[in-house]
Amino acid sequence: MHGGMRGGGGPRGGGRISSGDFDAQKAANAEAPKIPHLLQRIAGLFVPHRNAIVLTVVLVLVGAAISVIPPLLIQRAFDEGLFPKGGGGPELPVLYVLVGAMVALWIASAGLGVWQTYLTATVGNKVMGSMRMRLFGHLQRMELAFFTRTKTGVIQSRLQNDVGGVASVLNNTISSVLGNTVTVIAAIVAMLLLSWQMTLVAVVLLPLLVIAQRRVGQVRAKIAAQTQESLSDMTAITQEALSVSGILLAKSFNQQRAETKRYGDENRNQIRLQVRQQMSGQWFFAIVSIFLSIIPAIIYVVAAYLIVGDVPITAGTIVAFTTVQSRLLFPTVGLLRVVLDLQTSGALFARIFEYLDLTPAITDSPTAKRVDESRVGHVAFDDVTFTYPDGEADKPTLRGVSFELQPGQFAAFVGPSGAGKTTVSYLVPRLYEATAGSVRFAGQDVRDLEHEDLMRHVGIVSQETYLFHASIGDNLRYAKPDATDDEIERAARAANIHETIASFPDGYETIVGERGYRLSGGEKQRIAIARVLLKDPPVLVLDEATSALDSISERVVQAALDNAAAGRTTVSIAHRLSTIRDADVIFVLDHGQIVERGTHEELLERDGTYAMLHHQQNAPADTVGS
Repeated sequence: MHGGMRGGGGPRGGGRISSGDFDAQKAANAEAPKIPHLLQRIAGLFVPHRNAIVLTVVLVLVGAAISVIPPLLIQRAFDEGLFPKGGGGPELPVLYVLVGAMVALWIASAGLGVWQTYLTATVGNKVMGSMRMRLFGHLQRMELAFFTRTKTGVIQSRLQNDVGGVASVLNNTISSVLGNTVTVIAAIVAMLLLSWQMTLVAVVLLPLLVIAQRRVGQVRAKIAAQTQESLSDMTAITQEALSVSGILLAKSFNQQRAETKRYGDENRNQIRLQVRQQMSGQWFFAIVSIFLSIIPAIIYVVAAYLIVGDVPITAGTIVAFTTVQSRLLFPTVGLLRVVLDLQTSGALFARIFEYLDLTPAITDSPTAKRVDESRVGHVAFDDVTFTYPDGEADKPTLRGVSFELQPGQFAAFVGPSGAGKTTVSYLVPRLYEATAGSVRFAGQDVRDLEHEDLMRHVGIVSQETYLFHASIGDNLRYAKPDATDDEIERAARAANIHETIASFPDGYETIVGERGYRLSGGEKQRIAIARVLLKDPPVLVLDEATSALDSISERVVQAALDNAAAGRTTVSIAHRLSTIRDADVIFVLDHGQIVERGTHEELLERDGTYAMLHHQQNAPADTVGS
């Protein structure tokens, strides 16, 4: 990477968690981050869907009320239908009515369940989708420095693995918590109505189970955080190793086995953590199930003692009680599981909110204005100093840099590697922010401008051209989605790439492959130039746009760049001095300072740093370094 980018950082932001502090915190602690008011913030996600939630609550309450009635009807079916007190055999008419009522209630309960599932699934997925969009949009606003120090795979993991990991909780929380809670309460009420003595025996250990569940949940949440961190690492390895660049690198150095081993090591760690997460609490739930399953047998013994003690207990009461108690098993276990899942998902929510709480280092001020169109093309640095946050304060990348460019002027920045040339190109469109001094665009400090409007007036062509895995036409339309075919062709012709595209069997519909790997370096650069021409910005930033090309491709691309720069203020970061001989002004940077400025001829006459660089690039190979 260019020397001016060493450190890969950017200015720190104020407010919440600075993105500059983020990686240090993560490296120090693999557990779930501590997010204040986490439960309130999770609850806040559901506020926009309050109407659907209220309706869901109503359905849950109605369903719970319905679930209490069948056991009571079972008692009457036994005591009035099958074994009436007067004797004489079953009372079939009574039995028919009671059985019919039970069937109707079960059908109604099933219908309500389907409706309730639809509502909860809709709310859950909308909340998840909204959270994913909110996170993606927030990441789009983060400064460039955040992405230079954070692996793409880790960011992808937050969007996919973490948000996806809470999906089941979002879908099931409302119905599970409300439904199971109300069902448990309703079952206990029904049991009390049947026999308070047997109810005491049935629920005596439930408080202990709740306490034990809380301890299990804390352990599981910690494992969940470690599991997601491992998933982030796996996603990062996948993104790095299976990209075109990664595959090419591995094959070039014969490191396929090493990459497979790296992935395998993390995969084994992921398997271990997944097993731990699945097994955490299994013994707890096994004990809960055993306890709730043996209660009916205990109830029979208790009922016997009650009957011996002259407490009026009928066969119907015993059957109805054990029926209700058996229905208590699944909602109780379900409630404990969903509470455990909530504790576990809390770690995932915390990781999501941790990213949402990052403060972009570069934001619009409350009084930000639009660019003054009457002065568009004017660019100036006024005593600019720039230091990366993780760099040394006494060794800034730029020190006291000042210059002024008039509209339409072509300015080139040259100098040794690490002189700070690329940093200049990033400060113009405010991709980074000056530590001291000011960068002015159209006569205004860039910190006082709306950043989106500023970027609308700047076009950038970098050394590393990025093309999407899409058609050439789609890649060009990225600059102007509503561009006509004629506009696209004109831009391609101006970039000297139209004939090449037309020679492809699919023309502008040709798929370029990931990062444009199906095209040559010169072809990719000219498509990038055509894309900028389609944007038609008044200010053009060229960051060593031809340094990676061979001499033939360089001449073709340079001709396209000359077309692009015509009539625009151009800031060209150059390594090859032959590409900027005709610049209106050349600034020579060395150790972060402008040490020379002038035209090509003027700088050669001074016989300074520029002349030395020119000699090094043009001297015969056998005399360089002699």
